[in-house]
Amino acid sequence: MSGTEPPTPEAVEAARKLFVGTCDFLAGAATLSAIPAARLPEVALAGRSNVGKSSLINALVGRGRTARVSRHPGRTQQINFFSLSNRLSLVDMPGYGYAAVSKKTKASWSELIVGYLKGRPTLRRALVLVDSRHGLKDSDRGLFELLDEAAVSYQVVLTKCDELGAAGLAQRIKETTAEISKHVAAHPTVMPTSSEKDIGIAELRTELAALARAP
Repeated sequence: MSGTEPPTPEAVEAARKLFVGTCDFLAGAATLSAIPAARLPEVALAGRSNVGKSSLINALVGRGRTARVSRHPGRTQQINFFSLSNRLSLVDMPGYGYAAVSKKTKASWSELIVGYLKGRPTLRRALVLVDSRHGLKDSDRGLFELLDEAAVSYQVVLTKCDELGAAGLAQRIKETTAEISKHVAAHPTVMPTSSEKDIGIAELRTELAALARAP
């Protein structure tokens, strides 16, 4: 799918054990002052509202309701921190790009997201989730520019890829890869996933496990 070598069975199993082990909710922060002290290596999940961030977290950790899934875009209004076996922190960020919330709310979310991304020394990678059915939007491109400026490594994760045919998904990966190749902080591998069909979850776990603190 990505042109890279597939992970070894040993690496896949080690990553599975990390992600399905202890998963503790650490904190929820609606303001910069509420963000917990940096301690573990962190992977942040960002994306447009209702792109599937919470569903992807739940699929990664093998649990149904670790991160709350909402049918209403814009419901997640804080940054939520989860600890995996005290080795890696997953960070569920507020969705962006949803027009129905107030300008004041969008401004406060933007301040929170920017402040976190620019000031977090333990942030190892940001995952930018993109709905594979729709592709990149201007709000995603704006986040790319912010992450480039902040020198934060980021990777595009395509969600809901089971809803595209094989040809459509291949085209989406090709066009997304071509666009991110222009960005200095972007990871070159686009990860297609489906939380519903468990597609790409083992591969993504394995990539992220390499960023975790050693046991």
